[in-house]
Amino acid sequence: MAHAVFYGAMSLDGYLADKEDGLNWLYHQEGGELVPYDVFYQAIDYTMMGRRTYEVVKRDAQLEILYPEKENFVFSHTDLDVDDNLQVVNEDPITFIQNLPSEKTIWVVGGGALLQPVIEAGLIEEWWIQIVPILLGEGVPLFLPQINQQKLKLIETEQFGQFAQLHLKQA
Repeated sequence: MAHAVFYGAMSLDGYLADKEDGLNWLYHQEGGELVPYDVFYQAIDYTMMGRRTYEVVKRDAQLEILYPEKENFVFSHTDLDVDDNLQVVNEDPITFIQNLPSEKTIWVVGGGALLQPVIEAGLIEEWWIQIVPILLGEGVPLFLPQINQQKLKLIETEQFGQFAQLHLKQA
């Protein structure tokens, strides 16, 4: 099974995106350019995201190609037109991760419906969460309700301008 990791930012009140699925609140925060995303990105082999995350990132990040040089998977139950470097997957995300080579690392991008069952199965081994000091009030939550409690161990905290980054591992 591949090493599954999560990397992402959320508002102080736990949202990945605002109520219109927007990320502008994130892109205009002082210190975002200091977060060591490039170091993280070089350490991964695959990305996996849900349809909604793909559509939001594609719209807001203004990138011609998402995650070049990586093998990328978009999970969707419907037909979806994606960039040439992405593959649409319609299968159980837990089984998908378990069938990837153990020497590889997969980044679970985004949250919500795709992240929730992966968390429930205890597959996220490492977390990098940047907390941004903004209260959105409502939006797309990072964490959906969980059946199983997940205990994590805090490895490190770092500050990058207005971003507080938590690095956690499974306990």
